Amino acid sequence: MPVHVLRLGHRSFRDKRISTHCGLVARALGAERMFYSGEKDKNLENSVNGVSVQWGGDFRMEYTENWIETMRNFKGKSVHLTMYGIPIQKRIKEIRRERNILVVIGGEKVPPEVYQISDWNIAVTNQPHSEVAALAIFLHEYFQGKELERIFKNPKRRIIPQERGKRVIEV
Repeated sequence: MPVHVLRLGHRSFRDKRISTHCGLVARALGAERMFYSGEKDKNLENSVNGVSVQWGGDFRMEYTENWIETMRNFKGKSVHLTMYGIPIQKRIKEIRRERNILVVIGGEKVPPEVYQISDWNIAVTNQPHSEVAALAIFLHEYFQGKELERIFKNPKRRIIPQERGKRVIEV
């Protein structure tokens, strides 16, 4: 079930950590690709894409100059995560039936067109919160927890889980 993420309005001076965290969460919890709009930021791309090189998988982050075109040309359905939307628990079964989705998350103020173009405007909660948290919870619900057992192909490093301490091996 391919999932792609679109991060709107990245501002490198303000959003560097948040956009990075969105990319890391998207990758770790099952998305295949993340697009971002706003300011082009090669450091952001290199940082997130470097994680895929080191820890495995095919996830890629890339810049899109025209987010509205990205949404309109996407071959699938779009889910906009917003605290103003319909609660996730009321629509997640319907959304899961889709095999190709674009999850849209905001940064700066989300343009009204996003609400109109999206197939679903979904709220993880109707309270102010982080797009990182909303994305993580959405992906967890969409994949029904199966993303937590995912094995990433071709890693250079792998963590060996243990009760105490840290163990990382080179593969």
